[in-house]
Amino acid sequence: MIMLFALLLAAAPAAAAPAPSVEARVESLLKRMTLDEKLGQLQQAGGPVSGSPELVELARQGRIGSTLNVRGAAAVNALQRAALQTRLGIPLLFGFDVIHGYRTVFPIPLAMASSWDPSVAEAASRWSAREAALDGLRWTFAPMVDIARDPRWGRVA
Repeated sequence: MIMLFALLLAAAPAAAAPAPSVEARVESLLKRMTLDEKLGQLQQAGGPVSGSPELVELARQGRIGSTLNVRGAAAVNALQRAALQTRLGIPLLFGFDVIHGYRTVFPIPLAMASSWDPSVAEAASRWSAREAALDGLRWTFAPMVDIARDPRWGRVA
């Protein structure tokens, strides 16, 4: 009986050490990063350059930390694969302006608010988030609030 207990105890997985806190992991990563790697993380590539070889090369070199306006799962995946080839393998953050929707376009937030039905805005936001997530976008800019202090600012919704 003692032998069986000893065998079971030996086969049991060892208790795992507690995982370090997020703060400790961030500090550890920052200590390992070079100045160039830190500067690269501060760079955001934007514009209609979704699948450009130049952008992929910047990601491979660790010279960008995030992108804005990259569309499509193929472009997102290609850039992410390139970013993961860097020394520390820090993934990119992909952002997109999804205020009026992603693939499906919805009315401006003011129009949805005018319905006095919060479920309208919630449903549109949920749909937009799903569409964006399918393309690998995890950082969206929505909703928004425009504060016009001057009537000459015509681009206020």
